[in-house]
Amino acid sequence: MDAKETLLDRIAEPEDLRRLDESDLKTLADELRAELIRVVSRTGGHLGAGLGVVELTVALHYIFDTPRDRLIWDVGHQSYPHKILTGRRERMTSLRQGGGLSGFTKRAESEYDPFGAAHAATSISAGLGMAVARDLRGEDNHIVCVIGDGSMSAGMAYEAMNNAGAMDSRLIVILNDNDMSIAPPVGAISAYLARLLSSASYQGLRNFAKQLTKKLPRALSERARRAEEYARGMALGGTIFDELGFYYVGPIDGHNLDHLLPVMKNVRESPNGPILMHVVTHKGKGYPPAETSADKFHGVAKFDIATGAQQKSKANAPSYTKVFSDTLMQLAEEDERIVAITAAMPSGTGLDRFAERFPERCFDVGIAEQHAVTFAAGLASEGFRPFAALYSTFLQRAYDQVIHDVAIQNLPVRFAIDRAGLVGADGATHAGSFDMAYLGIVPNFVVMAPADESELRHMVATAASLDGCPCSFRFPRGVGRGVALPEKGEVLEVGRGRIIRRGEGLALVSVGDRLGEVEKAAEQLEALGVKPTIVDVRFVKPLDRDLLLGLAMGHEAVLVVEPGSIGGVGSQVLDLLSGEGCLSGGLRVRCLRLPDVFLDQDDAGEMYRLAGLDSDSIYRAAVGLLELDDCGREQFSVKEV
Repeated sequence: MDAKETLLDRIAEPEDLRRLDESDLKTLADELRAELIRVVSRTGGHLGAGLGVVELTVALHYIFDTPRDRLIWDVGHQSYPHKILTGRRERMTSLRQGGGLSGFTKRAESEYDPFGAAHAATSISAGLGMAVARDLRGEDNHIVCVIGDGSMSAGMAYEAMNNAGAMDSRLIVILNDNDMSIAPPVGAISAYLARLLSSASYQGLRNFAKQLTKKLPRALSERARRAEEYARGMALGGTIFDELGFYYVGPIDGHNLDHLLPVMKNVRESPNGPILMHVVTHKGKGYPPAETSADKFHGVAKFDIATGAQQKSKANAPSYTKVFSDTLMQLAEEDERIVAITAAMPSGTGLDRFAERFPERCFDVGIAEQHAVTFAAGLASEGFRPFAALYSTFLQRAYDQVIHDVAIQNLPVRFAIDRAGLVGADGATHAGSFDMAYLGIVPNFVVMAPADESELRHMVATAASLDGCPCSFRFPRGVGRGVALPEKGEVLEVGRGRIIRRGEGLALVSVGDRLGEVEKAAEQLEALGVKPTIVDVRFVKPLDRDLLLGLAMGHEAVLVVEPGSIGGVGSQVLDLLSGEGCLSGGLRVRCLRLPDVFLDQDDAGEMYRLAGLDSDSIYRAAVGLLELDDCGREQFSVKEV
């Protein structure tokens, strides 16, 4: 090997990794960890989780024949080391950028990503489906699911395990435990026991004993089974997994390759059905700033490797999340009925600060959005004023609970929907594209969309005052527009929009945070002699019927601009105007909304430009709608998106 060449330099694909001696793997893991730190320091992204699975990633690709053996990473934010080892090392500096690598696993990106993910607790369900498909084809490859302890708070994981245990299909689940308080001691003795109980000789003896006990009377057979499970449980734990039908092996030190490799080999060769291998790791392992960080450097901006100091962008305005958090705390000081709920995203939703001030009134339920919504409904049914703070993309996971447990019973749960609209580097899996559409069709709901941080403060106050129905308000990721914040939020009249500026000929109807782009487009239109009316709808539901019908009667054209999918405000406006006969008199209406595609990650501003929701696109759409010549240039022909 060349003096400047590292072991990692020799790894283009996992097949190259499998040619190494086991004695080389520790060095390779050290090089992989250093490479991960180097890359993420330049790109930003998820770091702590990846640092915690470096040795595990090396062991998995060394023991299993990927990609023939399917390796499924739950969520996928810990998959950066996996990407480096699977032919994507040279592209890692494009991570989470336009046209670059995804920050999660993605089927279109590599054959080594058999299942795409960015939400938690999907791996075991997907893996079981792959295992059944394998069995139906008569093949013999392995299916390995790596799921973190955080994801194990999601009910879907247990639904999948219950199904897998009942089917007795051959499936390997690696529980990556980096924060479980129930984790038993890990060391040489537990590694020895895990190696023993996962060995072919022990399992052969166990299977022989199983066959023998079948010949015993049922009562004795059942006692023998329980005695064996109890003995293993006393030694290693894992009782809950045994009850779900999984053969439990562990715990194993996930950073000790001498412990990992022999047990993983035994698990690979096991004739048993579903197996759960319990691996204990540490987030941020091997990088002191990450190891000592409260969130273990879960998500980071670009940072200095020597100090761990992250680059901070200079903001001229507070973030929307901070405005929500500050306003909610202000209201909670005055109203002890206000409580807050989050699903494992306290800092992301701003509720970490609320929890510091009101620890007994803030509840982090883990990655369990369905439970979070019904839990909030229970609180509301007893007269409390719950605010369920969830990302738009994660609220999708609890849609049945929103309808069945909240809306049908007309319980006043307040949904604070963070990360609304396009979110940039996290891409399609985290975009808040659909909440206006999927909540706007649910009876009993009040749905709000603030245009700026001042409006958000008013809408939080409005939500707190609504005791007769469920409601929601959405806000984007990032900083506000820099408008002056009122000292306190005022309660808005439900279902009333506001006219920002009166004009004639054209009405620009803005939804949510697109107002700034709408106002820029209006300035461009003034150069053509067009002075449009600008309206902020404020309420997605109920719509301000009088305001909208008045616009239809007093203008030649109406252009609706919304940062959401089809089925949102534009669809409701068209339905209203059609039902009232407004479209038969020559009124021209067009809706600009997110296109009917999933947009890949990029800078959020660029994503909105591609979606046709920036000021230039709004301007061109208005020119086309009014059939203007745009000062001699070719007439625009703008398709509705």
